[in-house]
Amino acid sequence: MTSPSERLAALGLQLPEVVAPLAAYVPAVREGDLVHTSGQLPVTGGQLPVTGKVGQGDGSVDPGTAAELARTCALNALAAAASVAGGLDAVERVVKVTGFVASDPAFTGQPGVVNGASQLLHEVFGDAGQHARSAVGVAVLPLDAPVEVEITVRVRS
Repeated sequence: MTSPSERLAALGLQLPEVVAPLAAYVPAVREGDLVHTSGQLPVTGGQLPVTGKVGQGDGSVDPGTAAELARTCALNALAAAASVAGGLDAVERVVKVTGFVASDPAFTGQPGVVNGASQLLHEVFGDAGQHARSAVGVAVLPLDAPVEVEITVRVRS
């Protein structure tokens, strides 16, 4: 059986530095055997690679691109969770994922976008990465990000 950190490495990924909060909150809080992360944006190298609303047509963020950004959000959320859990391998199970998609008013494919996050978590944790989930369309997100993801995980006591 391979560990989550070994599976992450096999995917060619590593946990990034925890993204600094944009306001008066912390990236993650541990309460008992649960860790709740704050919403994580798809920040890489200190910047958002893409901004705008997800949808079809000129000027919109393509849903496939948004799904990749959701994957980045999930990776950032894992970094935040690991920072208060004692490392990635202390995470036993992904319990809940909530994804927010800044959506063009006609866009209804939020579940497909948030699948980017869900699929990464399943790849890293196997069956323990299966989770309850909400995928919500919103008018706008911080910094005009196309997607934001927060997770709740169970960790070893």
